[in-house]
Amino acid sequence: MFQPRKAPVHPMLQELYKKIEERMKKVKYKIAVMSGKGGVGKTTVSANLAFALAMRNYKVGLLDADIYGPDIPIALGIKEKFPMVMNGAVIPFKAHLGVRAMSIQFLLEEDDTPVIWRGPLVTKAIQQFLSDVAWGELDYLIVDLPPGTGDEALTVMQYIPKLTGVVIVVTPQKIAIHDAKKAVKMAQMIGVPVIGIIENMRGFRCLHCGKITYIFGQGGGEQAAKELNIPFLGALPLDPRIVSLTDEGKPFITNTEEDISKKFMQIVNNLLKVIASLEGSKNSEKEGKEDK
Repeated sequence: MFQPRKAPVHPMLQELYKKIEERMKKVKYKIAVMSGKGGVGKTTVSANLAFALAMRNYKVGLLDADIYGPDIPIALGIKEKFPMVMNGAVIPFKAHLGVRAMSIQFLLEEDDTPVIWRGPLVTKAIQQFLSDVAWGELDYLIVDLPPGTGDEALTVMQYIPKLTGVVIVVTPQKIAIHDAKKAVKMAQMIGVPVIGIIENMRGFRCLHCGKITYIFGQGGGEQAAKELNIPFLGALPLDPRIVSLTDEGKPFITNTEEDISKKFMQIVNNLLKVIASLEGSKNSEKEGKEDK
């Protein structure tokens, strides 16, 4: 059984952990977005979650923890390279609505340069994004993780102090749900709260006739949430406009009149309610300990 919520034992790691702790003290809520497998729309969810929170006047940061496939810069529409360094700290780029962002993609000479690293270097990169980036005062830091339960997810769960929780993105088909359950159980084994499941790509509405076709099935994410006794945050349809807008670096959430945006905002409402509930549980637990 993992025991990663404690500070590392090695002196050098203790120093790093303290540095991260100092950075993260300025961030009220830290949310990791993960999935069991690739291709479920996790990056699109992460980017639009960051924008949705920014639309509510929260100060938001978005960390791209996918070292091998860093797509957050594309989703945010940021084309700049090589962020400034001031007083030994990296200054994150700012996207639409003031969302602060950091990605390994900003440090690559060419957009198509691959990152060919073994696990320890990937871990080190994420640690540096947490310790050496001047995130400043934030209400929310969203961490976009790569698929699976490997080095990146483990590093984020181990090294972000008081991680608020993880959001699991799934598509409805059985194979995606199978892998998503592993992501949920990883978080539970490590002691990180699971904020809930978002079911993406549930049904495609024909742009011409309006008929809905459930290409990947429907309800799998909701059923998994029931089986695992965790919140179901909501479902999003398969919409080709989301694909094109994401490729253009434009958040679909800002078009508030669209049905897809309204559904996503309801998901954000549900997410905020779960976070408030988690916060209340922590306060009650703290008060109970103090009474003893």
